[in-house]
Parts: sequence; C-alpha cells; structure tokens
Amino acid sequence: MSRTLCPCCQRPPKACICTFIADIENDIHLVVLQHPSEVSQTKGTVALLAKSLQSCQVIVGESFDEEASFLQMMEQYQLVLLYPGEQAQTLDQNLVMKLTNHDQSNENIETHAKSNTNTEAKPLCLLILDGTWKKAYRMFMLSTKLQQLPQVCLPDYLANTGQYLIRKVAKKNALSSLEASCYALALLEQSTEQIYDSAEQGNDSVPITPEHAGKYQPLLEKFQQFNQFQLSFRPANKSLKET
Repeated sequence: MSRTLCPCCQRPPKACICTFIADIENDIHLVVLQHPSEVSQTKGTVALLAKSLQSCQVIVGESFDEEASFLQMMEQYQLVLLYPGEQAQTLDQNLVMKLTNHDQSNENIETHAKSNTNTEAKPLCLLILDGTWKKAYRMFMLSTKLQQLPQVCLPDYLANTGQYLIRKVAKKNALSSLEASCYALALLEQSTEQIYDSAEQGNDSVPITPEHAGKYQPLLEKFQQFNQFQLSFRPANKSLKET
C-alpha cells in the first residue's frame, strides 16, 4: 500500500513543508545544479527554495557538459556561477553593475563574453551547486563548461552567517543553498543598499539585519522555522551526522 504524500511537496503529511513556503517573485532566474544524493535529503533546502521562488529551475546531475537542460540555459541566459573558486569575484556594487549592465570591462566577464557573442542580449541568471563541499567541488571539476563561467562569491560578512542548524557542515556557519541564493539574488537585484554600504565600510562583522536580504527576508524567516521543524524530529540526545 502506497503512502499518502502531500501533492505539493511530495512528503508524508507529518513531514510536509508547505507551511514554510514563501511566495517570492525573483527578478533574476535561479538555476540549481543538484547532486543526485541531495534529491532525497529531507534536510535539504532546495525543495523549499524552488517552491518559494517563482523563477527557479532544478537540474539533477553530476556532470553537465552534455546535459541538455543545462546547455539550453547557456543558450538562453548569461550564466553567473555562485562558487567560491580561485577565480571568484566578490559581489559588490561595482561588480553587480557590470553584470547587470553587461559591462565587459571586467577581465573575467570579458573572457566569458568572447566565447558567447550574444551575451549582451541575454538576461542574467544565477547558477548554484547544491551538494556537500566535496560533491560540489566534484561537480565543478567534472564540468568544463562550469569552469568557464564567471564565478562570484558573497562578501565574508554574509558568507559566514549561516543558520543551517539541522546538518553538520565542514565549514562553521556555512550558508545553506537557500540562504546563499537569497543573499546573492538580493545583491544582484540591488534590492537593498545596506549590503553595499556595509561592504564599502569594510566591516565584515556587521550585524546581519532583515534589510540585507530585501524581499527575500520572509523566505529566510520561513527557513528558520523549517530548521526548528526538522529539529523536532530528532531525539534530544542524538548528534548531527556528518554530511
């Protein structure tokens, strides 16, 4: 006999996450490249993220050079990869202006433009990798086309403020995919000047306030509730498992 599942989130009634969905109309399309091992991970945040954002696509795989859905995204959008690699540039006001205005004076962006002659006509799209650090690195290394994309990262004062309480991660205070996407989209869409003001002051220890996430703050608040909901299933004496 098959289990009864929520028609929206496809989870059993007691584990339904629909109450944590926040309906948000993001201006910049988000594409999540998700490692196969994350698809059935109940503590993962992409399911909540994808249900909340009106413009979001999830592509499951490990290598994407020949993935049809990904190749279609490359044709349709100007892809920017949120990934803290060696070539990553911090999302600040100047970089965002170059990306959103298609200003190719930036060396990394200019190199990308030479291999994509129609870049200026394409809308911007944020691309993230969903998986543990090791799996995300493997996904990146297996896909030459990913390595060729412009890489961006969040300012330290945002990148080190994760509230992902339900999974143990390799880096302390690391952001979940949901948190990283919300902050990156807020920066790219320039929905709040406070993020830029803090960066210009060079203050990496600035307290994070709702203004930092702009219109994505309701989703971050729902995410905190999601954390507590998931913790309620865990015995008090049970420690987090390594991911």
